[in-house]
Amino acid sequence: MSRVVYDSALGRVCPECGQAAGACRCAPRAAVPTGDGVVRVRREVRNGKPTTVVLGLLLAPPELEAAGKQLRQKCGSGGSVKDGAILIQGDHRDQVVAWLQAKGHTVKRAGG
Repeated sequence: MSRVVYDSALGRVCPECGQAAGACRCAPRAAVPTGDGVVRVRREVRNGKPTTVVLGLLLAPPELEAAGKQLRQKCGSGGSVKDGAILIQGDHRDQVVAWLQAKGHTVKRAGG
Protein backbone atom coordinates (compact mmCIF):
# COMPACT_ATOMS: atom_id res chain seq x y z
CA MET A 1 0.00 0.00 0.00
CA SER A 2 1.48 3.33 -0.99
CA ARG A 3 0.86 6.65 0.69
CA VAL A 4 1.08 10.16 -0.64
CA VAL A 5 4.03 12.04 0.87
CA TYR A 6 4.05 15.01 -1.51
CA ASP A 7 1.30 16.81 -3.41
CA SER A 8 2.10 19.56 -5.89
CA ALA A 9 -0.79 21.67 -4.54
CA LEU A 10 -0.11 21.10 -0.82
CA GLY A 11 3.61 20.37 -0.68
CA ARG A 12 4.86 17.84 1.86
CA VAL A 13 2.01 15.68 3.24
CA CYS A 14 1.86 13.91 6.60
CA PRO A 15 1.73 10.14 5.97
CA GLU A 16 -0.42 9.60 9.09
CA CYS A 17 -3.34 12.02 8.62
CA GLY A 18 -2.95 13.00 4.95
CA GLN A 19 -2.92 16.75 5.68
CA ALA A 20 -0.30 19.25 4.56
CA ALA A 21 2.72 19.18 6.86
CA GLY A 22 1.93 22.68 8.18
CA ALA A 23 -1.69 21.73 8.99
CA CYS A 24 -0.92 18.26 10.36
CA ARG A 25 -3.19 17.28 13.25
CA CYS A 26 -1.05 14.41 14.46
CA ALA A 27 0.45 14.99 17.89
CA PRO A 28 4.23 15.14 17.80
CA ARG A 29 5.53 11.93 19.24
CA ALA A 30 8.60 12.41 21.39
CA ALA A 31 10.80 9.35 21.59
CA VAL A 32 11.40 8.26 25.16
CA PRO A 33 14.53 6.13 25.51
CA THR A 34 14.26 2.65 26.95
CA GLY A 35 16.50 1.19 29.61
CA ASP A 36 16.58 -0.76 32.84
CA GLY A 37 15.25 2.14 34.94
CA VAL A 38 18.50 2.73 36.81
CA VAL A 39 20.08 6.16 36.46
CA ARG A 40 23.87 5.97 36.44
CA VAL A 41 26.01 8.88 37.61
CA ARG A 42 29.70 8.73 36.84
CA ARG A 43 32.76 10.95 36.79
CA GLU A 44 34.78 11.27 33.61
CA VAL A 45 37.80 13.32 32.71
CA ARG A 46 37.27 15.22 29.47
CA ASN A 47 40.00 17.49 28.14
CA GLY A 48 41.80 17.15 31.47
CA LYS A 49 38.82 18.41 33.49
CA PRO A 50 36.41 16.42 35.67
CA THR A 51 32.89 16.02 34.31
CA THR A 52 29.82 14.47 35.94
CA VAL A 53 27.80 12.38 33.48
CA VAL A 54 24.20 11.28 34.12
CA LEU A 55 23.08 8.33 31.96
CA GLY A 56 19.86 6.35 31.75
CA LEU A 57 17.41 9.08 32.75
CA LEU A 58 14.23 7.91 30.99
CA LEU A 59 12.76 11.27 29.98
CA ALA A 60 11.62 12.76 26.69
CA PRO A 61 14.12 15.23 25.17
CA PRO A 62 12.36 18.43 26.40
CA GLU A 63 12.07 17.01 29.92
CA LEU A 64 15.70 15.90 29.83
CA GLU A 65 16.75 19.45 28.88
CA ALA A 66 14.73 20.82 31.82
CA ALA A 67 16.28 18.29 34.23
CA GLY A 68 19.73 19.21 32.94
CA LYS A 69 19.05 22.88 33.54
CA GLN A 70 17.84 22.21 37.10
CA LEU A 71 20.90 20.07 37.84
CA ARG A 72 23.27 22.72 36.50
CA GLN A 73 21.58 25.35 38.67
CA LYS A 74 21.70 23.04 41.71
CA CYS A 75 25.43 22.46 41.19
CA GLY A 76 26.18 26.05 40.23
CA SER A 77 28.05 24.86 37.18
CA GLY A 78 27.85 24.72 33.40
CA GLY A 79 27.15 21.75 31.22
CA SER A 80 24.94 20.43 28.46
CA VAL A 81 22.63 17.63 27.33
CA LYS A 82 23.96 15.47 24.50
CA ASP A 83 22.85 12.10 23.15
CA GLY A 84 20.50 11.40 26.06
CA ALA A 85 23.15 12.15 28.71
CA ILE A 86 23.42 15.14 31.02
CA LEU A 87 26.96 16.53 31.28
CA ILE A 88 27.87 18.79 34.20
CA GLN A 89 31.22 20.51 34.49
CA GLY A 90 33.08 19.47 37.63
CA ASP A 91 32.77 16.59 40.09
CA HIS A 92 29.25 16.96 41.53
CA ARG A 93 28.29 13.30 41.93
CA ASP A 94 27.08 13.58 45.52
CA GLN A 95 24.77 16.53 44.79
CA VAL A 96 23.44 14.91 41.59
CA VAL A 97 22.76 11.56 43.29
CA ALA A 98 20.95 13.27 46.18
CA TRP A 99 18.84 15.38 43.79
CA LEU A 100 17.87 12.40 41.63
CA GLN A 101 16.96 10.27 44.66
CA ALA A 102 14.81 13.11 45.99
CA LYS A 103 12.98 13.08 42.62
CA GLY A 104 12.25 9.36 43.09
CA HIS A 105 14.78 7.82 40.67
CA THR A 106 16.80 4.68 41.35
CA VAL A 107 20.39 5.90 41.22
CA LYS A 108 23.66 4.02 40.98
CA ARG A 109 27.14 5.54 41.15
CA ALA A 110 29.05 4.11 38.21
CA GLY A 111 32.69 4.19 37.23
CA GLY A 112 35.54 5.51 39.38
